Amino acid sequence: MASDADCLVLGAGIVGVSTALQLQAAGRDVILVDRQPAGAATSFGNAGLIQGEGITPYMLPRNFSKLLMLALNRSPEAHVHYRSALALLPWLARYWWNSSERRFHAIASANAPLIARCLETHRTLIAAADADHLLRHDGYLRVVRDTADMDAEEAAQQDAHERYGVEYTVCNPDRLSELEPHLNDGLVGGFLMPQPAAISDPQALSAAYADLFKTRGGRVITADAQTLAQDDTRGWHVQTVDGAVSAQDAVVALGPWSGDLLKRLGINVPLAVKRGYHMHFSAEGNATLNRPVLDLDNGYVLAPMQRGVRLTTGAEFAARDRPPTPKQLAMTEPHARRLFPLASRLDAEPWMGARPCFPDMLPMVGAVPGRRGLWANFGHHHLGLTLGPVTGQLLAELITGQTAFTDPKPYSPGRFGRT
Repeated sequence: MASDADCLVLGAGIVGVSTALQLQAAGRDVILVDRQPAGAATSFGNAGLIQGEGITPYMLPRNFSKLLMLALNRSPEAHVHYRSALALLPWLARYWWNSSERRFHAIASANAPLIARCLETHRTLIAAADADHLLRHDGYLRVVRDTADMDAEEAAQQDAHERYGVEYTVCNPDRLSELEPHLNDGLVGGFLMPQPAAISDPQALSAAYADLFKTRGGRVITADAQTLAQDDTRGWHVQTVDGAVSAQDAVVALGPWSGDLLKRLGINVPLAVKRGYHMHFSAEGNATLNRPVLDLDNGYVLAPMQRGVRLTTGAEFAARDRPPTPKQLAMTEPHARRLFPLASRLDAEPWMGARPCFPDMLPMVGAVPGRRGLWANFGHHHLGLTLGPVTGQLLAELITGQTAFTDPKPYSPGRFGRT
């Protein structure tokens, strides 16, 4: 059987581009396929954090009063689109079940081997891609306005430190002022998380990785990945304007669109999305922001980017393709303006993206059961930028028959059974 390459990687977001690079480094001839330029979709908008501390997952609250506040859209950290709620209920129920304390720690333990390597794998690619100018090592801040919340957060950070080695430094108001002189809004304290690094332009990082892939001999083809099909003559193939391109292996790394492709192949996976929004602002006068800042009370992040200060929202539970409803942006902007002296908006419209999520808060990495040569690398929850290179490394090891650096079972595409 003649093929055009060893492997097709479908999707040129940060996960797909990283996977293509890792397969290439393992000796495979790879074609990267997408309809858009690298990093132009979901990977375009996020807080830019490579979360070296991000072992513990983003849970649904188990406290009834807080859960009710979220359900009634009274908290800016989340928004439920009621027209989508009925279809999302089975997924939300599984997500809530996985948010129990027992499951929480099991998921964190499964996440830990990936997080442990996330910055190392990025640094290797960043150096090779000559993208060091995009990387900052100042960590990020979690800020608090209430002493009771401060105590609760400190207890949570101490537990994460004891269980998983997560590093943190408690900051009183004076220390916060030293780190970020232009923050205000009555903060009682915060926590400096030193392990994460930050990217000042996430799309530019994806583009730099794509350029590195091409420099090393990889091919990037504009095509619709949803045309993927398999036959005995060509193996896996997709259609381009110049005809089909084929390979013996195909990797689905389409983020929130991965489920669509698998469903067309007769495979259903419990993939949903958490939509999110961002807007860039200029800063007033000479105000500067040195690192990303998470407002724990209101569930948004302010992050210094090349374009300006980026305000990113929490999660919107809605169907992926419904029209944007940037209510969280409207709710959080007044809080953000009190926290930091934002000036004018720099974007004509809010950007909206969709984070692909499984109800157990872990990515899907490995061989798709019953489909020879079909592989998955998607569903990274809030950690696509963080985990793209390391899950790409794990998948490359599985595809090439190397010894995997960690047990891949927790991320297996077969872990949900046949659905």
